[in-house]
Amino acid sequence: MTERVAKINEIDICYETFGDREARPLLLVMGLGGQMIWWDDDFCRQLTERGFFVIRFDNRDAGHSSRVAGRSHPVKAYVLRSSPYTLEDMADDAAGLLEALAVPSAHVVGVSMGGMIAQLLAIRHPSRVRSLTSIMSTTGGRLVGWTSLRASLAMLSRRPADRDGSIESMVRMFRMIRSPAYSFDEARMRTRAERTFDRGINPSGVARHLAACLAARDRSPQLRKLRIPALVIHGTADPLVHVSGGRATAEAIPGAELDLVAGMGHDLPRDLWPRVVDGIARTAARAEVSPAAAPEERRVRLDGAVAKASATPDEN
Repeated sequence: MTERVAKINEIDICYETFGDREARPLLLVMGLGGQMIWWDDDFCRQLTERGFFVIRFDNRDAGHSSRVAGRSHPVKAYVLRSSPYTLEDMADDAAGLLEALAVPSAHVVGVSMGGMIAQLLAIRHPSRVRSLTSIMSTTGGRLVGWTSLRASLAMLSRRPADRDGSIESMVRMFRMIRSPAYSFDEARMRTRAERTFDRGINPSGVARHLAACLAARDRSPQLRKLRIPALVIHGTADPLVHVSGGRATAEAIPGAELDLVAGMGHDLPRDLWPRVVDGIARTAARAEVSPAAAPEERRVRLDGAVAKASATPDEN
């Protein structure tokens, strides 16, 4: 892969691609403070093996994309809905990247804040989105998708600025939000933390990402107007975005499939990659052969079992 930069909305967006340019385009949107390399190279290759041309990118204020000026404060963002930029701006960045790459439309996958951005991309630029996969995300409604106290305090804590301290801090965070039912690959997470630091950390950017999330309004009314195939994946043990956020997202999007993963936290352990890749491919296939399923056809999956949405398993 070779990093490239596109000028979008007066800022630079750094991106990489995997696979055949003529294959089905798939845009991956990373979450709060994350860099595009958090979409593991091997995960991206698995998607190319399923017939996708994969595009991953650094959101503004992350990695090698532009740093944006402006001070933020979480309380002010939450109470006054004030932030230096919005999730809508970030969705427009994603739409601009597709335009810069001459990709008229793509299947779109987002995790956490990236799921929020992906939802807004579908809302604001419907012709750009063929299908939507929202992972460990929420609607923006303040009564769903809450963060545990422990995770909230960890997110707001000051991180060390030196390389070794920063890497250790990131590994601790990855361990805290891990999926308790799956093994924690510390070597992989440490390598990710090292690459993240070496590409450039941006604490102020993380704060601005957080402010954009806290200032966001409930997208449910707009999600109800979507008419594209959609999949919502969420772990029942997510400490950062409670599973109620995933459930609310699936309930808002007509015909959305909800895949509840028992024991999954706020990460994508390697053991779950086949399930996630299968879900993305399944959702893309729905877009290619038929319109979005009617709301009454929605299904909920839990560890391979399928049930009607009216009989969903209990959540933590």
